[in-house]
Formats: sequence, structure tokens, C-alpha cells
Amino acid sequence: MPLDRPLDRPLALTQGDPAGIGPDITLAAWVSRERHSLPPFLFLGDPAVLKSRAALLGLDVPIREADTERAISIFQDALPVLPIPAGAEVAAGEPHVATAKGTIDAIEKAVSLCFEGKAAGTVTNPIAKSILYQAGFGFPGHTEFLADLAEKATGKKTMPVMMLAGPKLRAIPVTIHIPIKDVPTVLTQTLIEETCRIADHDLRTRFGIERPRLAVAGLNPHAGEDGAIGREDQEVIHPAVFKLRAEGIHVFGPLPADTMFHDEARARYDVAICMYHDQALIPAKALGFDTSVNVTLGLPFIRTSPDHGTAFGIAGQGIARETSLVEALKLAGDLASKASA
Repeated sequence: MPLDRPLDRPLALTQGDPAGIGPDITLAAWVSRERHSLPPFLFLGDPAVLKSRAALLGLDVPIREADTERAISIFQDALPVLPIPAGAEVAAGEPHVATAKGTIDAIEKAVSLCFEGKAAGTVTNPIAKSILYQAGFGFPGHTEFLADLAEKATGKKTMPVMMLAGPKLRAIPVTIHIPIKDVPTVLTQTLIEETCRIADHDLRTRFGIERPRLAVAGLNPHAGEDGAIGREDQEVIHPAVFKLRAEGIHVFGPLPADTMFHDEARARYDVAICMYHDQALIPAKALGFDTSVNVTLGLPFIRTSPDHGTAFGIAGQGIARETSLVEALKLAGDLASKASA
């Protein structure tokens, strides 16, 4: 559906790893722009990579270099690109550490455009963290890097919160990319409280949910079975829920995670607050693998992303589905439209 309020600035779409499917799904998204009523976006990356990938995929996509001011006016006729050199010759499916700088530069530029008021939001194509690590990248992933950029721009501490948002489920992992054995140590009452406060705030202010309902999962099977299967649910999670409820946040739990995600249960809440990565992402992807979007809450700018990786094994083969990127662009556009209303 078209946006309630057309954007006066484009979304900044980063290249991701140029050897992955980022170029494939970017091209496919632009081709389907009218069918999906996509908001205008400006691709930040190497135009030569897009041209090469379009030829490989047999797509007739006019590519035109542009800045944020020209992107909207040419979007219907050509894919606007703000040139950022890839750093090396790019072959589909063959990642190279020499392209890491271009990948990082694209993310930094997208965030900069948001703070300058030239971009309505940032949408990030998938990155390969192992490639970036080889180049000295010092962050666990996209989310932490974006938070660091926000802190440098504003001088304020930023706590990013990952949310997978799909048509059937919104889910937030309190702990993310850490080993399972470390979860009980990292999981604190304070971390749960802060995550829930940010979720409540952004669901109200950005998503327009007047009083969000937060369902909090237990850590252990059966939410600890009154301490018989671990005490974290009683000693860490329950006190956090109790304190948040006293603050007026509509939160309940801890709930047994194995009964939280069926149709009837999901109707009772607006977001599931999960204790670790897979507890949130397995149901989110099972219920909407192609339609779920990774959206970062807690940032002073809009950021969404497809919920999948670089998929080097299928890059350039014409079989990568652009659905999640399309949904990421649509959600970013919708959030930006609401913010400007």
C-alpha cells in the first residue's frame, strides 16, 4: 500500500557485502518498485557492481549516479546510486577482504545522511561479519556499529534493541550474539528492564501502538517450574517484570516459551521479549521467513534490514528472493512517513 504521507527524502540503502545477494535483491526490489509501492531509495555502493550483477542476472535496470536531492526525482526511471568504490573487483559469491572498507563506508555514509536530515532512514543489506573482522572491524555486528555511530554523532549513550517484525509476530531477543552457555551470566534484571522500556517507547512513538503489550519469555523450560528447572526465572526475570509493571508498562511473564507462539497466544501481545537469540528468531523466521524484517529500536534514526544473510552460495544465480528487503524498505518508509506527519 502507498504511504500515508510521501517521503520528501529517500531512504539510504547500503550495499552490504557486494559479493553476496545484496546487489541481486536491490535490483529486484527496484524492478518491483511500482508493484510494491516502494518508497524511493538511494543505493550507497559501487555502480559498477550493480551494472555487472544486472548483466549477470539478465536485468535491464538503468543505473544513474545521484545524491539525496536527485534520488527521488529519478527513482521511477532509474536506480539512483551514490558511488562508493567497492575496493576490488567483485565476483558474485566470492567475498574478498578488500571490499570491507567500502561496506563500512556505505554504513557510515547512510547514518551520516540521516543525521544531516538528507535521508529518511537507513536500510542495510546483509554483511559478512567474518570478512569485516579480517579487516579489523571491531563490533559484533551491524547493530552495535550503528549504536556506536549514533553515540559519536549525539554524544549520548545508545542502547540498540533488535526486533524481528513480521505480519504474524514481533520478537525481541534480550541477549543476542553470544554463546548459549553465557546467556545466564549476561542476562540481568537491568538488561531486561532497559530492553522492555525501549520496546515500549518505540512501539508507542514509532509504530503507533497506544499501549503495547509485552509478553516476556522465561529462560528455562516451563519458565523454571517454580525453581525446579533453574532459578533465573524467579530471581531475575520476575523481579524485572514486577518493576516494569509498577512503572505502568503493560508487561507480563515470565511465560513458558514453548506455549508463547501459537496463534491464540500471539493474539494476546504485541511483542515477545525473549531471553536469547534463537528463542526469538526461530519462531520469527518460522512464521515469516520471507516477510520478517530486522528493525533496530533505541536508535535516534530509523534502521531496518532484511532478516537473512549474504547467501554467497546463490549470489548472481537469479534465485535470491527480494521479499524481505522489500518489506524492510516498506517498513522504513512507513516509519519515516509516520515520523514526518
